[in-house]
Amino acid sequence: MIRKIVTIAFLIGFVHVSAQNPYPLTKDVATLDGIIKAYYEVVSGPAGPKQTERDKSLHHPMANVMVSGITRSGEPFLRAMTLKEFHANVPQDAFYESEIHRVTETFGNITHVWSTYESRDQLNGPVTGRGINSIQLYFDGERWWILNWIYDSERTGNEIPLKYLSEN
Repeated sequence: MIRKIVTIAFLIGFVHVSAQNPYPLTKDVATLDGIIKAYYEVVSGPAGPKQTERDKSLHHPMANVMVSGITRSGEPFLRAMTLKEFHANVPQDAFYESEIHRVTETFGNITHVWSTYESRDQLNGPVTGRGINSIQLYFDGERWWILNWIYDSERTGNEIPLKYLSEN
């Protein structure tokens, strides 16, 4: 009888844990389109916490995140961090980012995506910024993983080339 209660308690606990953390979602990792769509969804939303657990499920455990840009004094910078460090520094402001163009190159199980984006401070609001995400992905035969990504924002002297805005 005790064994039966322990088994039932274990199964109930297991179901409970699974219900609390449903990630990864099959729709997020089964296709390249799905993982890129999820990549933008996890950082977008109203003010408050973003979808950190879902974002973790998209990334390989050894994934790297990098931000490139120009300081206020005009010097180039690169900030490299783990996904955990990135999550600790994500602003809690309302932020909406969406892909507007994609260039994809694949060889074997690896894929590189140049993903041009627009960002907004409010859903369907005016565009407040644009840039390009450079995303490296791996397909393990069952699902896609984001391995690394880096982005740079459009600014004076760093305009987005036409090949990353429309089909030529």
